[in-house]
Formats: sequence, C-alpha cells, structure tokens
Amino acid sequence: MFSNMRYIYKIYKEGSFSKAAKDLYISQPSLSATVKKVEQKIGMPLFERSTNPIQLTECGKQYIKTAEQLMNLEEQFANYVEDLNELKVGHLAIGGTYLFSAFVVSTAILKFQEKYPNVKVSLFEGSTPILEEKLFSGELDMIIDNYPMNEDIYEKKYFMKEHLVLAVPSGHHSNQEAKQWKLTAEDIQNNVHTKKEIQGVPLKLFADEPFVMLRAHNDTRERVEAICKRAEINPKVALKLNQLMTVYHLTEKGMGNAILSDTVVKCMPPSPGIVYYKIDDPSAERNVYFYYRKNKYFTKSMDEFIKVAISDQR
Repeated sequence: MFSNMRYIYKIYKEGSFSKAAKDLYISQPSLSATVKKVEQKIGMPLFERSTNPIQLTECGKQYIKTAEQLMNLEEQFANYVEDLNELKVGHLAIGGTYLFSAFVVSTAILKFQEKYPNVKVSLFEGSTPILEEKLFSGELDMIIDNYPMNEDIYEKKYFMKEHLVLAVPSGHHSNQEAKQWKLTAEDIQNNVHTKKEIQGVPLKLFADEPFVMLRAHNDTRERVEAICKRAEINPKVALKLNQLMTVYHLTEKGMGNAILSDTVVKCMPPSPGIVYYKIDDPSAERNVYFYYRKNKYFTKSMDEFIKVAISDQR
C-alpha cells in the first residue's frame, strides 16, 4: 500500500501527473497505472482528478499524512545507520573467561571506549560452556576463548597465541636438577620461552612432586594430560581447582607445580616464589580467538574492537 508512496507524494507536491512523471523519469500512463493499483488496494480514490491542479480526497490527505510520517521514520533510520557505521551509537556485548575478562579484554574495552565513547560495551565473564550458551542464544555478540568452538556454528577471528609453561615453587629441590632450563617471570613476559633455541625441560625431573591442576573438561586440563602422557609421567595431583589464577597463587605459595598459560604469567607482577620452564610439546601451544555466530552480521563495532584488542597486545 505504501511501497509506491514516493510516487503519490510527488504527484501531490507537483499537483500534476504529467509534471510528477517527468520528474520521476517514467511515462505518465505508467504513473497513472501505479496510482490506480494503490487506489484499488485501498478501495477509494486518493485524488480528485477533475480539478486543476488536482486535489487530494479526504482519504488522500490521510494517505499523504501517513506517508510523511513513514518517510520521516525512514530518514531517522537512515541517519541512525549512518551513525552506527561511524560508531557514533551502538552496543557491543562481549564475553570472556575470568582470566581474559580481568586482564585482557578489560584493557581493550578502555581503549575502545576512549576511541568510541558513544558505543556502550558490556562484558560478561563466565566459564566456556556458559559463554557458548549465551553466544548461541544471541545474548553476546562475541566471546574470546582458547577452547576450540564448533566451526559449523561459529566464525572466528584470530587474536593471539598462548604457550603453556611449567611453573614450579622456587623452594622445590627439583629446581637444582633443572637449573639449566630455568626461566624467570621476566623471561616469560619477554617471550624468551617462545624462541626456538630455548630448550624445553624434561618433565620427568618433576614426576615425584605434587601438582596443582584445573578440574576436568576444559582445554587447559586436556592439554596438560596430553603433555604428561607424552612425557610418560603420571603427576600426583594435590589439588583440583576451577580457575587458573587460583592455580597460580597456590603454586606461588608452594602447594605444588602447575602447567599454566603464559597469559597468566604476563598478567601478574613477577614473583620470586615461582620458577618457570619451557615445555616442548605440540599441546603446549594454542591460539586464542574471538568467536561469533555464523550468519550473524559482523558489525563495524565488533571489527573495530578486535583491532583495538590486537593492537593492545603488540
């Protein structure tokens, strides 16, 4: 009914079918036929064709009034889309595990909002299963995680690479035997452990010592088990925990050795209570991605946030 409202509005403004047809670059018969179809759909005429210039009927007046409201709404929406594309308005909902939320995404949010102060950013922190559930339902626009997501459902954008390292309380006797492989927190922060010339420590040197680990059913735990299996050690698990940050702090207190992501080490002030070692194993290296639903429009705010986050890591 209103799909051709601009044609009818042009006739109203010009007061003539012929003038309107000329301005619209269509033939007058074609314009007349279009108006006739609209009038037939409404069930009454829009114009008094016997007058010169032509006049609106009562129904025509209401049609024009409604058409002006619709065109105004269209213009408002077009302005909104333009602002959205320029990130003058908008909302971005991001999710991350506790580690990434506290130490990685949070700093990126600050820098993003400095650049785009009118885009509202919300951050949800939770475990990977909860994050995936909220991403699938549409509550979150994207999440950051090191756990491989189903590629049939989710798209991904590369963020950074992580390395798992062995963390050992500085008071453990095994450090004496392994001193040639010893690394400091500053070495990890400077990515010394990622250099090819740096050798990994033989994990069998620590086989008789207690380990602090994450509970089952997460990427880090699965990788730790694979690393230990290939190293032919069966670690004595002293404690099973939910968060890598807790694992770090208990290792610092001397509760046991741990295999941690270097992200944790880089986020914490250097501690004299922990000694680090490189692990030579394919499972000790993994990628971190931003994930979002397939077939979901990848907004400019999502794209710009990832760019800000990546630049913050350099």
